[in-house]
Amino acid sequence: MKLIETPIEGLFLLEPRIFSDSRGYFFESFSEREYKAITGQDIHFVQDNESLSCKGVIRGLHFQKEPHAQCKLVRVVSGAVQDIALDLRPGSPTFGKYHSVILTSQNKNMFLIPAGFAHGFLTLEDNTVFQYKCTDFYEPASEGGIRWNDPELAIEWSNPGCELIFSEKDLKAPSFAEFRKSIL
Repeated sequence: MKLIETPIEGLFLLEPRIFSDSRGYFFESFSEREYKAITGQDIHFVQDNESLSCKGVIRGLHFQKEPHAQCKLVRVVSGAVQDIALDLRPGSPTFGKYHSVILTSQNKNMFLIPAGFAHGFLTLEDNTVFQYKCTDFYEPASEGGIRWNDPELAIEWSNPGCELIFSEKDLKAPSFAEFRKSIL
């Protein structure tokens, strides 16, 4: 597994070693031992999630607050997404900054998003299957969100060439300014 650093400390793109032959391919989507060897960090996942979305769905920006903050390892099984991680760590030099990656079933890359980040994605193809591993269990009382199109964040979302689709919850998410006020 190759670890690719991003401009935001602690946020990594993971590129797996893919073994292909006439039968197809094989790769390890996660190895706790290998991750620790390349990062020096212990990580233990307790919950896996999967979603299926049509093209143009935006999910997020979601996070869980302490004491149930989650580190996530995300990947696309089929289809493609633009994946966004937003730094919400108070005191971080990149607080309020985001990083975007394209994850596809072809590139098989994974995005490791530490606790303290909001996460969201836009599906770029129909029938996109998205999986994520989490280091803590989902806890509704710890759930939070930030509006996907907040002008202060100025996230440059891809154009999927269709109308965007949202959940009611995501449409009502607070602004980044409202989030900042809530943590002061």
